[in-house]
Amino acid sequence: MTVIDATEEDALLPSRNDETTRARVAGLCRNPALPESLVLRLVDHPAADIVSLMYHRRTWSDELFDVLAAHPNVTVRDQLAMSPGATTEQRVRLVDDPDLCVLMTLLEGLWTTSSEPLPAWAYRKLAADPRLKRILHSYSPVGLPAAAAALADAEDEELAAWARTPRGSEPMTADRARSIAADGSVWEKAEIALDPNLPADVLTALMEDQDPTVRKYVTMRPDLTEQQRTEIGYEVSPHNRLPRLPWVIEAVGDQLQSCVSSSHPGIRRSAACSKNLTADQIATLAADDDFPVRLLLCENQHDVPTDLVVRTYLENRGVNRGEVLSNPAIRNADLTGYANSPEWGARALVVLDRQAPPALIERLSRDEHPGVRYWVASDPRLSPDRLLELLNDPETAGAAAANPTLPREIMEAIIDATDPRDPIGSHAPGAGPHAPIAAAS
Repeated sequence: MTVIDATEEDALLPSRNDETTRARVAGLCRNPALPESLVLRLVDHPAADIVSLMYHRRTWSDELFDVLAAHPNVTVRDQLAMSPGATTEQRVRLVDDPDLCVLMTLLEGLWTTSSEPLPAWAYRKLAADPRLKRILHSYSPVGLPAAAAALADAEDEELAAWARTPRGSEPMTADRARSIAADGSVWEKAEIALDPNLPADVLTALMEDQDPTVRKYVTMRPDLTEQQRTEIGYEVSPHNRLPRLPWVIEAVGDQLQSCVSSSHPGIRRSAACSKNLTADQIATLAADDDFPVRLLLCENQHDVPTDLVVRTYLENRGVNRGEVLSNPAIRNADLTGYANSPEWGARALVVLDRQAPPALIERLSRDEHPGVRYWVASDPRLSPDRLLELLNDPETAGAAAANPTLPREIMEAIIDATDPRDPIGSHAPGAGPHAPIAAAS
């Protein structure tokens, strides 16, 4: 790596523009190659994005974790507790944290399916805290299985009673179903509408219900024909969130085929989640005119066309749109053909192709659209000179600062560049859980 002296640093980072400085610091928080010593400097930076800094760190040394676990700012400790890079052995060191927010984070666990639960003793210690014990009833034991298992035999009867709370809804009886059909809320009626054991009179009442939502749920029952669904009447919008139907997901053979070809979008959406689909059925759903069907197909099936995933990603406007890009159809594909796409979003996806040649990445870094340049700016295949050019462009400064090949000297220059009079302000230690997040917004 080229050594850059102080005078060159000044030339490379001439701007004290507040927005550019803020973007560089925020990008640096996402940089996977950020040295530990700079993490400690960055965590107290007035423009630091603490959430990104903690989330994007792949691993924590015990020494750095312990320093941050004692940090006076509760947001640092809270985000450390939910950092995917922290091990279970490290996270349990926070069970004595004085702040309730940190304890709640430990109790709730990480928002990933692969996260490991804390050891039983840690849950017992957390639940023994009077502040956490007072609000434990607001959590469902079903949502905290490891904690419930640890507390089921607790000597404290209040904790044990919470952990042993029945894990199912009230059994459905004919009388209860009739009561809901007559006087229940729309969503209570919709929920029982899918019950396969409904009495005939209750089913008839729900079919004729005045609320379209109730009738829509009735039409997704397995015991109806396509004609009966049409006669009941329903409307499904691409924005409607509908349940995934177990009877569809478990279907095979002719029943699954009838679901794939159903005129009901709700049934086809559930079919897209089935692990029993054939290649022809996947192809049929890939051409579906209902966007949620195609989205669910990309989220649940690996054998989908690459172009379908790309088109679905570009069409999606949801906050979780990036999740479809983890599909193997993208991860293992040759994406270089999209470099000449008329859609800038498709051109930007070329950076996901680890086999794309550096010359193509360099070319895309000069794309006419700033969105493409932003995506490419964090790619390690860029030449050092081009990376520094992007770092000085306000439209790409943040992404360039996240580039793992950024020299340490430049990282230090970014941290040092903030003017003390910067209007975003600074946060004093212990200034409150939202101070650093607000400063970086």
